[in-house]
Amino acid sequence: MNVEEQFQNITEYFSPKVIGEVNDVYIKLAKIKGEDIPWHNHENEDEMFFIIEGEMLFEVENEPPFTMKKGDIFIVKKGINHRVSSKKECKIMLIENKTTAHTGDIVSKVTKSIEEQLK
Repeated sequence: MNVEEQFQNITEYFSPKVIGEVNDVYIKLAKIKGEDIPWHNHENEDEMFFIIEGEMLFEVENEPPFTMKKGDIFIVKKGINHRVSSKKECKIMLIENKTTAHTGDIVSKVTKSIEEQLK
């Protein structure tokens, strides 16, 4: 599979798409643009972010915000409040347990169910 070709099938921002699975984790791709993701956490799961293209602002509660750039990886530990945003389009890969809810317990206009992410 070619990651760039997979990104052509993603038309909405903040709408992760599952492109594969390894054991109990999903590999997802998403495009980020804007500030629509609410503060949230994943009570029982860590979450890995890998920047494929562009830049993304990462905010972690009680920490200074930082910018992730192409090639950067960051792992959010379970239970840590966080959110992401980007002024321009940013392409990311997420590696998450299959049980990880998109925006944790917070439901917003961009929240996607696992079923929606598998389409």
